[in-house]
Amino acid sequence: MRGLLLLLAGLAAYTATLILSQRTLAGGIESQSLRLLIALSPMLPSAFICGVVVLSIRNLDEMQRKLQFEALALSFAGTALITFGYGFLEGAGFPKLSMFAVWPLMATIWFIGVMIGRLRFR
Repeated sequence: MRGLLLLLAGLAAYTATLILSQRTLAGGIESQSLRLLIALSPMLPSAFICGVVVLSIRNLDEMQRKLQFEALALSFAGTALITFGYGFLEGAGFPKLSMFAVWPLMATIWFIGVMIGRLRFR
């Protein structure tokens, strides 16, 4: 329960920081250094969220840790193969994709891996 509350707090901080940074950047800041700091400010709560996820995984029992490890391994390898393959397709004329497309792809494959693991370890 504590992990969920920390995760929700991190997500709320991320959302607030993202909205604030986008509004601030839209206001037209002249200093390039300040623009970079503001643009990267949502990374602070993102790092906090990563820490919460790692701590949450550490608190799982061995079976759940194994399931998460295998799901994350599938997500890592699947995302690498798909993005690498799409890079070749971009060379053949496909439209370029933003790096923002990588995380949803990775999360989707992780979710699929967790579902497969749950069926396998029943």
